[in-house]
Amino acid sequence: MGFHLGHIFALLTLAVVALATHAALPVAQLYWNSVLPNTQMPKAISELLQPAESVSTSVKVRKPDPKPYPVTWRQATDAAALLFLEKNIRPGTTMNWPFARNTITAAFLPRRIAESIPFSSTKLPEILKHFSLEPSSVEANTIKETIQECEAPGFKGEEKYCATSLESMIDFTTSKLGTSVEALVSTEEEKEATMFMRKYTIMPGVKKLEREKAVLCHKRNYPYAVFYCHAIKQTRAYIVPLVGADGVKAKAVAVCHIDTSEWNPKNLAFQVLKVKPGTIPICHFLPNDHNVWVPKSI
Repeated sequence: MGFHLGHIFALLTLAVVALATHAALPVAQLYWNSVLPNTQMPKAISELLQPAESVSTSVKVRKPDPKPYPVTWRQATDAAALLFLEKNIRPGTTMNWPFARNTITAAFLPRRIAESIPFSSTKLPEILKHFSLEPSSVEANTIKETIQECEAPGFKGEEKYCATSLESMIDFTTSKLGTSVEALVSTEEEKEATMFMRKYTIMPGVKKLEREKAVLCHKRNYPYAVFYCHAIKQTRAYIVPLVGADGVKAKAVAVCHIDTSEWNPKNLAFQVLKVKPGTIPICHFLPNDHNVWVPKSI
């Protein structure tokens, strides 16, 4: 009898610990676990989650990160370094790459809180008041630009959505790809970058993901985590092993857009690679803090 009571007590203890652990998880992680039980959450995403006990509507407003589209020589140089042609995804190819991670990151809000805060250009005064920002401030202009980009129509063949929470990112992605997906982040290094621009060489072991559809999610400048997600047809993804000139190894995700015929002819990619729209696939490494979702291979 004593053995049975002890066994039952042990099981009850484990159950209580499990429930306590479950309750301590961020709401967004619980949603991930329920919708995507067989998909590992990348570290770069989990780092953006707020602990369950610290969630509030108080959000620290960040100073703007570099603009998503290059407007200065330095930003143009950084963006150009990420662009290349698909034929160059082969061992031995070298390139300079702005690889340092952004250390100023805004966390995800739980969906119920994010949806309680307006996200519309028609509500801009209310948004600025919520974050105690002056309309003439740099931060206010950054918020305005991000919202306008999210509201702008996509190009032909693009299905776009700005996710203001991890839960909404999951919903958009699974609506396009189903729940059997892989979530890949832009880059993973053995150790933190010690310099901004590094020379990398592609190593043997490039993995081509044989699925020509994907959802790309790009981090945008905002007081809390907002991702510009879009599903683009005819997209190929690669996992590319790299080694730096200093010996540091890394793994990067490269995305190739097969059909660029609907792109703006003034797009930086055409200028850098000296090709015309619709003539050849254009590839790029994902900037840091961005991610790509692809269907799992069968």
